[in-house]
Amino acid sequence: MTDTRYLAPRTLDEAIAAFSAAQGAARLLAGGTDLMVQMRNGAISPATVIDIKRIPELSSIEETAEGGFRIGAAVSGAVLAEHPRFGTVWPGVLEAINLIGSTQVQGRASPGGNLCNSSPAGDSVPAMVAAGAVVTIQGPNGRRELPVEAVPAGPGRTNLTPGEIVVCFTLPPRAAGSADAYLRMIPRTEMDIAVVGVGVSLTLVDGVVTAARVGLGAVAPTVLLVADAGKALIGSRLDDAALEAAAAACRAACKPIDDKRGTIVYRTKAAGVLLKRTVAIAAERAGRV
Repeated sequence: MTDTRYLAPRTLDEAIAAFSAAQGAARLLAGGTDLMVQMRNGAISPATVIDIKRIPELSSIEETAEGGFRIGAAVSGAVLAEHPRFGTVWPGVLEAINLIGSTQVQGRASPGGNLCNSSPAGDSVPAMVAAGAVVTIQGPNGRRELPVEAVPAGPGRTNLTPGEIVVCFTLPPRAAGSADAYLRMIPRTEMDIAVVGVGVSLTLVDGVVTAARVGLGAVAPTVLLVADAGKALIGSRLDDAALEAAAAACRAACKPIDDKRGTIVYRTKAAGVLLKRTVAIAAERAGRV
């Protein structure tokens, strides 16, 4: 770590130029809650660390003209929690981001870092997927947008090209009767990694689901958008048959591994159970909107 060069650019263009010039030998520091641990234990030894928290566009929270939100990739969970409206509009996304580590970690950890770390068990990612969030990416060849679910390529790998940086997340405006929720299954009560994580966003009109999205984490090489689960809920009044069809879609989408924290059988069954519980929370919230 003593040989690593530290840069703190003030503009996005400066950061991209430095990141590109490093030709793969640099790492971005958004919160550093994963990066610093990896450096300390010798898993990685970057020639350059580029701190992006001082770039205004990456550290701001804006409400869009349409009523959505634009969240800088380096905004911490603690800062997002203090926003006067975000948690009311997207409570599931906020609760997912604020499950990352401890209270102290949340003062640094960012949704951009959680996404680009590309862990299948990243808590904020299934909730962002359920929300229909889109990331803005900028690199040497300009800007582009991707849905959140298209960013991870596998454990520790993304679909970003060399020199690209995630700039922000854009969450769409909410229709009346819309809400979201996130639940995870963990072996301990706090500060653990999800064995299964489920994000649900839905809209209710006169008790009928008119829109639904389901994000599923920790059960495949990447976080999944389970389109069939959302389709099973749309048009229903969340009766038992619709919930079971959505749960079955989640179970069918699972491609988990056996490890010390959960077996394939357990993770697969838990995915269906959590889907039903998360839908219930989102529906209750939607009914109060």
